[in-house]
Amino acid sequence: MITLPEAFEQEMKQLLGEEEYEAYRKTFDEAVHRGLRVNNGKISTEEFLRRTDIPLKKVQWIPNGFYYDEESCNPAKDADYYAGLYYLQEPSAMTPASRLPIEPDDRVLDLCAAPGGKATELGSRIGEGGMLLANDISNSRAKALLRNLEIQGVGRLLVTSEDPEKLVTLYPAFFDKILLDAPCSGEGMFRKESSMLRYYSENGPEHYVPIQKKLIEQAYQMLAEGGELLYSTCTFSVKENEEVIAGLLDAHPDMEVQEITPGYEGFAPGVSVNGRDLSRCVHIFPQRMEGEGHFVALLKKQGESRKRQPSRLLETTKKLPKEAEEFLAGVRMDWKNGSFALVKDQLYFLPEGVCAAKGLRYLRTGLSLGTVKKNRFEPSQALAAYLKKEEYVSCLTIPKGDDRVMRYLKGETLSFSEEECQGKKGWVLVCLDDFPLGWGKINNGTLKNKYYAGWRMV
Repeated sequence: MITLPEAFEQEMKQLLGEEEYEAYRKTFDEAVHRGLRVNNGKISTEEFLRRTDIPLKKVQWIPNGFYYDEESCNPAKDADYYAGLYYLQEPSAMTPASRLPIEPDDRVLDLCAAPGGKATELGSRIGEGGMLLANDISNSRAKALLRNLEIQGVGRLLVTSEDPEKLVTLYPAFFDKILLDAPCSGEGMFRKESSMLRYYSENGPEHYVPIQKKLIEQAYQMLAEGGELLYSTCTFSVKENEEVIAGLLDAHPDMEVQEITPGYEGFAPGVSVNGRDLSRCVHIFPQRMEGEGHFVALLKKQGESRKRQPSRLLETTKKLPKEAEEFLAGVRMDWKNGSFALVKDQLYFLPEGVCAAKGLRYLRTGLSLGTVKKNRFEPSQALAAYLKKEEYVSCLTIPKGDDRVMRYLKGETLSFSEEECQGKKGWVLVCLDDFPLGWGKINNGTLKNKYYAGWRMV
């Protein structure tokens, strides 16, 4: 059996009691839980279950969450994954985003968002009037975040790689909902990744607490009156969880812990700290639920919500290049409800309500449309993933199971019959049944593959 740090064992025994600690210890002999979350921004859970052949078991507390057996299947190699119909995520890690109550037109911030498991769920729920700002201080991790958001078809977004302190200066009291999945000691990952034990010995709870307290204070500063903040970690430590929450409540009496709804019989209540009742917080333990481990706390700021603008908005482009205008004429979207931004040769669309502040290090501002080149426009992979099939004038459909699907995802040139082409020429949106995959250029039955090289199946 795996050897756990002595300090961790003592804290867990104190938290759980001797008997339940033994039950927790036995979970290290059990298989790790693998999860898949359906992207309801693209497909309903019911429709997905009808089309998939992946053997799945329901995650009881996540409406669109399922377990899969990695020994019997590999969902990361399924074409539906490349169509953005689902995201692979550990089941307990699905909880934070599922319990942040997002309403239409909400401005949402995911403060420590990489690699995007929670941000992609938030992005699928912001609706047609909201916005998502997904940030990660690490530029390399933010690039992975961006890819995951774009493959899932999230377009009403800003992706930044900034110190949260800079965000505070530009977005004070701005966001209606904030998710802070804070860096932590990762105790809930010990079963899944044994390497976390080494990192724990180097950086235990004491290392992370100051970071967590600073981040939650910054989140508070960016939370609008009447807004809600969900704090989460993948650790069990009371120091990193309840004590951080208690510190925020002590500093800001206008914050109140909310009930996590809907509840679930496996949820364990938070513990009291210095006489403060924190039972509305939730622990997920692997001996109680089929998940690795998580902590979740939902807090609300008192007051009435009022919309605010960043002090300095990003400059936009009033006149489109002719090449872009000609291509976008074939896209059935209302371009009047937003503005364009041309950054060097890259064209973006900022839907109305997506407030991009000037002076930030952006990886993405709104929806990436494509590249303006001399005498031509090349549409982006992000645009293909964002569109619905019926939103582009010329589509080429490949049914699931056709060997050309996998060949397309690998970047190969494909051939199509006259009947399939129906006289199409030039840019086409290549679709897996009713779900866009990417672009291609068709001529005389030959499809020149334009699927983005960085997304290709290997």
